[in-house]
Amino acid sequence: MKSIKKIILIEPKSPDRHIFGQACMPRLGLPILGTILKEKGHEVRIYCQDIKKINYSDVFSADLVGISTTTSTAPEGYLIADKIKAHHSKIPVVIGGAHATFLPEEALSHCDYVIRGEGEYVFPELIEALENHCTVRNIKGLSYTEGTVPVHNPGYPKPVSLDSLPIPDFSLILEREKMTVTPISTSRGCPFHCSFCSVTPMFGKKYRFRNTDLVIEEIKRDKKKRIFFYDDNFTANKTRSKVLLEKMLENNLCPEWMAQMRVDVAKDKDLLKLMQRTNCFIVQIGFESINPLTLKSYNKGQTVEEIEESIMILHQYKIKIHGMFMFGSDDDEIETLKQTVKFAKRLKLDTIQFLTLVPFCGTKVYSDLDAAGRIFTKNWVLYDGHHVVFEPKKMSPFELQIETFKAMKKFYSLWRCLKSFWKGKSFTAMARYWGNRTLKKWGKDHKLLFDQLKLFSHKLKINRKV
Repeated sequence: MKSIKKIILIEPKSPDRHIFGQACMPRLGLPILGTILKEKGHEVRIYCQDIKKINYSDVFSADLVGISTTTSTAPEGYLIADKIKAHHSKIPVVIGGAHATFLPEEALSHCDYVIRGEGEYVFPELIEALENHCTVRNIKGLSYTEGTVPVHNPGYPKPVSLDSLPIPDFSLILEREKMTVTPISTSRGCPFHCSFCSVTPMFGKKYRFRNTDLVIEEIKRDKKKRIFFYDDNFTANKTRSKVLLEKMLENNLCPEWMAQMRVDVAKDKDLLKLMQRTNCFIVQIGFESINPLTLKSYNKGQTVEEIEESIMILHQYKIKIHGMFMFGSDDDEIETLKQTVKFAKRLKLDTIQFLTLVPFCGTKVYSDLDAAGRIFTKNWVLYDGHHVVFEPKKMSPFELQIETFKAMKKFYSLWRCLKSFWKGKSFTAMARYWGNRTLKKWGKDHKLLFDQLKLFSHKLKINRKV
């Protein structure tokens, strides 16, 4: 084929409202890939649909298009790919991301190539092969079709070296000035193996982290006042985290920052002091449940007592907490949800997400529920944590859906927003107000969903009796 000069990369839009809707921040995969390709001489443009609407006349003039998807954005990604192929069938379309990694044949029905796993080594190799009219049979981690037969080359033999990756060039993102938060990756992978999480199947159990000097250089280049450490578990290696934070202090680099971590962060007082001194704004912690049996089934490796203690200690260090809980395990009852709301309010969590369990492909939860025939829809748009897609054990799908919604409404009540405002907690007040507003709109938008799920649950109950 002709030389591949112009490459368009696309991150499909989120399918529904969520409480992070105001945080304008792209995922990091495409900016890193785009920077690698730019350094190899390609003209690269990135459409993040949540930031800018796609200009298809621009896309149709590309020499190659790459689309990165999650499970809930996969259907939109497929629509985009279909539109491109219908207009210009000779434009190679490549799809990557966790969902495509675990369901490559599904993705291949919409595109020419699927990159399974990490794409930083595979994508440039594919482009080089296409430009030089070489076979793609030897490219590890690549799936494609020969005629109508899907071909899956062996997986890439080793994980990507994070130190080999460039600092992402966010100027490649069209209308990047709309970004309110800058994502910065310092590590990949997670040493834990929660049954519902696709991080380990996607990136491996080995925890990899970047050289701290590279991270410091990236922070120096950033012009935003707020950054989000994009790691799945920022404090998985606490020694490494402390070294990074100490270097931030040495270089007088202390923008407001956020990160995801586990409850065990509260056990390291030196780390907490450094977090406070470097302007840690809020931490996002997957508490998941206050039901001990659920925590065990999720393989979380933490107790309810540790959850409670971590919240109190983090608040002592003036660090805000966004608590994430997931309802719907086989050990959860309706009362579990009600008690969780009381727990979150009693412990004064600043913000929360009450999500329904999502059986993501590649996880133990998915394989268990799918084998039992309990997943009743594979409409991937609904796999966002806000829609019930499987049959819970101790309640109906409708009960799980409506009780999760009620729990969110109780936490984000207008009265609690006003109380935060009166206490001078401006961020908490605004975040809770936004949550209240989003939930009202979500409830109106999904009235039909509630009715349909109620009817489905009723039929399910009748069938079980029969």
